[in-house]
Amino acid sequence: MLPSTSPKDKITTMEDEVTALINKERGKAGCVAVRTDERMRTAGRAHSADMAKNNYFSHTGRDGSSFVDRLERAGYPRDGAAGENIAYGYTTAQAVVTGWMNSEGHRKNILNCSAKATGVGLAYRGTSAYWTQLFGRI
Repeated sequence: MLPSTSPKDKITTMEDEVTALINKERGKAGCVAVRTDERMRTAGRAHSADMAKNNYFSHTGRDGSSFVDRLERAGYPRDGAAGENIAYGYTTAQAVVTGWMNSEGHRKNILNCSAKATGVGLAYRGTSAYWTQLFGRI
C-alpha cells in the first residue's frame, strides 16, 4: 500500500510559497534559509483569523497580546521570538512578499540573518486576505 499523499490545501500552499519567496530574498542578502515552524504557523494563522473575523488590522491582538505572547501561547519559546510582519489585501504570495520587501521594517524582519524559523498564517474575510508572518531565532 502506498503512503497517503494528499495535496496541500490552498492556504498552506500559499503560506509555503511566501516562505520560499522570502528565502530567495534572504539568499540574495547572504542569509541562510528559514524553516517553517508549525508552532509559528499556528500563531500566525490564529492572529490572521482573529483580524479577519473581527475586521481589524494590528500587531496588537484584541486581547492586548503582542506577537511574542501569541508565539508563546502556540508553544514557541518566548526568548526565541524575533519579529512579525502583517499585511492586508494582497491576493498572492508574490504580492505580499513584494509589499513587505518595499517596506523598511518588514524588509528588516525578512533579512534578519539571525532568524532561523518562520511561520506564515493566512486567513480571509470574504475575499480579503490577512497575512501574518512570524520570525524566530530557534
